[in-house]
Amino acid sequence: MSLPRTPSFRLGGKRALVAGASSGIGRACAVALGEAGASVVLAARRAEALAQTVDEMQAAGMTAEAVPLDVTDLAATRAAVGAHGPFDILINSAGLARHSVALATTEPDYDAVTDLNVKSAYFLAQIVAQGLIDAGKPGSILTISSQMAHVGGIERAVYCATKHAVEGFTKAMAIEWGKHGIRINTICPTFILTELSRPTFADPEKRAWIEDKIKLGRAGEVEDVMGAAVFLASDASALITGTSLLVDGGWTAE
Repeated sequence: MSLPRTPSFRLGGKRALVAGASSGIGRACAVALGEAGASVVLAARRAEALAQTVDEMQAAGMTAEAVPLDVTDLAATRAAVGAHGPFDILINSAGLARHSVALATTEPDYDAVTDLNVKSAYFLAQIVAQGLIDAGKPGSILTISSQMAHVGGIERAVYCATKHAVEGFTKAMAIEWGKHGIRINTICPTFILTELSRPTFADPEKRAWIEDKIKLGRAGEVEDVMGAAVFLASDASALITGTSLLVDGGWTAE
């Protein structure tokens, strides 16, 4: 009787698109996929930061290229995916937060956050999935969501709304695209220490609140998300679709 074999976590021969790859979680995910053997296309608006990351990845022996792209421009996004795809893997890490108490939410802030976090995420997933279907290929689509897709948060009504929406369309798309062998999931991190979150962590009261809510007693680092990205992109998660992987240190356990 033969022993079972662990499915591979390696991504050799796979082509990946990482949106929002110029910094933070997106940059870390691009590196994680590159380390696992994928050929990675890094996309974001900041061309200089993208180029620097690509140079560093190539120097480390990874296969990477930069495509400056604003994913809110759907025509440009379709063109970029058409020119560089089809992609076996998508990680969409492009996102925005403009926090305020709900009574102070402005229409411009609401529109900006929902346009990127929901509309662009929805259509980027659609565009990549259509490329896979046209090519007759399976694939793995991931959106960097948030623990706030599962709970509420003070001064985060709009942000929570967008992340809950991502979870909803992820489930619906998983139902529709499963027959094509396309899996779609989300990764839901807790507060991760990045350049964008540093002002929050610089406030002693807010940092204490965060660390009290995280049961493991520390804020997240981008490295905490990298393994989750490789797992969900790889054959090791071949039967996982339409769900979320919480990387929240136990925040939502209560």
